[in-house]
Amino acid sequence: MKMDIVAGSGNDEFYTPAYAIRPLLKYIRKNSVIWCPFDTAQSNFVKLLRREGHTVTHTHIRDGADFFQMDTPHCDVIISNPPYSCKTEVLERLFQIGKPFAMLLGIVGLFESQKRFDIFRSNPFEIMYLNRRVSYLKDYADAKPQLNPPFSSVYLCSGVLPERIIFEEIQKE
Repeated sequence: MKMDIVAGSGNDEFYTPAYAIRPLLKYIRKNSVIWCPFDTAQSNFVKLLRREGHTVTHTHIRDGADFFQMDTPHCDVIISNPPYSCKTEVLERLFQIGKPFAMLLGIVGLFESQKRFDIFRSNPFEIMYLNRRVSYLKDYADAKPQLNPPFSSVYLCSGVLPERIIFEEIQKE
C-alpha cells in the first residue's frame, strides 16, 4: 500500500518526527559519517544525527540529487525515510551499495512482493519494531504530526542493529 494513496496527497513526501528517530540513535556508532539520501537540511534525521555528533551529508531529488543515479557519497551508514512508492527499488540499490543502512518503512506489504522476498532472502537484514505507529509530518513547520497512517512503521536495517529483531518504544511528543 502506498503512503501517498493512504494519505490522499498525490505524493509520498512525508517527514519523520524526531520521536521516531530517537530509538535508532543508540545503535549508530559514535562520530559516524552518515548519508541521508532523501533529506534536506530541514530533516529531523539530519538535525538529530548532527546534534549527536555525527557528520551528515544530505541529498534530495528536489535539489537534483537522484539516489538511483548518483554516486554514493563517502559514508559509514545510510539513514532515511525513503519514498514509499519506490521502496523495492530503494532496498535493491541499498543492498547493491553494500553499506550499513537504516530505512524507516511501512510494514504493510513489506514482505508480500516476490521481488522484495527475493531481496530479503539474498541479503542480511535486521528489523526494529516500534511499539506505536509513527504519525508523519506534512511540513516541518507543523507543530505536531498530521498524517496517521493505518499501518505501523519499522526500521529495516542492514549492518546496524546487534540482533535480527529489536523492539523499541517511542514516546510521542
